[in-house]
Amino acid sequence: MLKAVILIGGPQKGTRFRPLSLDTPKPLFPLAGRPLIAHHIEACVQLPELKEILIIGYYPQTQMEAFVGDMQALYSSSNINIRYLQEFTSLGTAGGMYHFRDQIRAGNPRAFFVLNGDVCADFPLQELYDFHTRRPSSALVTIMSTEATRQQSLHYGCLVFDRASGAVSHYVEKPSSYVSTFINCGVYVCSMDIFTQLAQIFHAHGQEYGCAGFSNGNGNGNGRDQGHIKWEQEVLTPLAGTNQLFAMTVPNWWSQLKTAGSAIYANRHYLGLYKRTHPERLANVGSKRGEGDGNLICTVLPDVYVHPSATVHHSAVLGPNVAIGPGVTIGPGVRIKESIVLEQAQIQDHTLILHSIVGRGSTIGAWARVEGTPSDPDPNKPFAKMENPPLFNNEGKLNPSITILGCFVQVPAEKILLNSIVLPHKELSRSFKNEIIL
Repeated sequence: MLKAVILIGGPQKGTRFRPLSLDTPKPLFPLAGRPLIAHHIEACVQLPELKEILIIGYYPQTQMEAFVGDMQALYSSSNINIRYLQEFTSLGTAGGMYHFRDQIRAGNPRAFFVLNGDVCADFPLQELYDFHTRRPSSALVTIMSTEATRQQSLHYGCLVFDRASGAVSHYVEKPSSYVSTFINCGVYVCSMDIFTQLAQIFHAHGQEYGCAGFSNGNGNGNGRDQGHIKWEQEVLTPLAGTNQLFAMTVPNWWSQLKTAGSAIYANRHYLGLYKRTHPERLANVGSKRGEGDGNLICTVLPDVYVHPSATVHHSAVLGPNVAIGPGVTIGPGVRIKESIVLEQAQIQDHTLILHSIVGRGSTIGAWARVEGTPSDPDPNKPFAKMENPPLFNNEGKLNPSITILGCFVQVPAEKILLNSIVLPHKELSRSFKNEIIL
């Protein structure tokens, strides 16, 4: 038997994802029509031996229970148990795993997967597990790794490993100088003996902090609980060079969802994956000749996802890389490209939307233009990953990025919104360019 653990953090994380995370927890933000971590769960369910998926985080139970119920119902025929385990306080990237160690170890699984909730990928979990089982019995963790550019590698965990055996000899999280172009993807297979390592770190914290116990919540003088454990710095780095840490490189697509701009990039790749895994989720491609042309919703350029409850006028043109959420209304002559439109939004006649995310319940008036600047990886650099630049440059000016409308934003007719971010519940009265509307 196998298990999977999905680490989703808490509401104090994901601040760079605002304003999209103000009304929807980041792990539940829809990409290609499905919540972010639903893609993780879908990958886990493909493993015949996997029997339980544990989602660990600091989000309130009320924010996660509907999603967990939906996932449990969706995969009821697979006989897989899906649960959300809420941390009593933020416990770091490994503290939650140690705190809920009894739930992970229940049923005596042979190994378990760990997936960071903010990664997007074509998850090769079976290959990763097979690779892990072929390592020596001393192997505690196998990391899924990919290659980045020299400059971008500094933003990730970097590892040096033997190409033949996969044994990791050196691991540094976000190094200050170049170490390796091979980076940590935030996806792991762990042997059950890893809890021995976590216990040693936990008890070392107890001596260091002088805490009486884990559950008293007193923490140390820095406000950090004894159970707060950093997976990368306190577990992976010491394991490197001990023949207990291994890495498997994958050529598959991989990205992180750190900023709102990276959502459109991830959306494109998940839509592309649907062509291979679930073509029935994609809208039929072609030019709609008229209302009587029954095969097509409207003119669609691949790849496009349209929720069945959305209403799309036959003269609209959608794609490429467009996801339309539940209850969305799209009027005549609308053109949408490289964008995500969230539930219950209304896009009125002849509106143009490019490289943008339209928030839940927002309305865009007729003949308006909503446009952003794409922030895709440099196509001329092999292994380039998404850049996640800060909102502002060194001169204090807003960096060009996709345009984002928070929930329930009103954009009047015949207005232009360019490279701007609009916080929720705003009613605009004029055009904006390169601004944050608070």
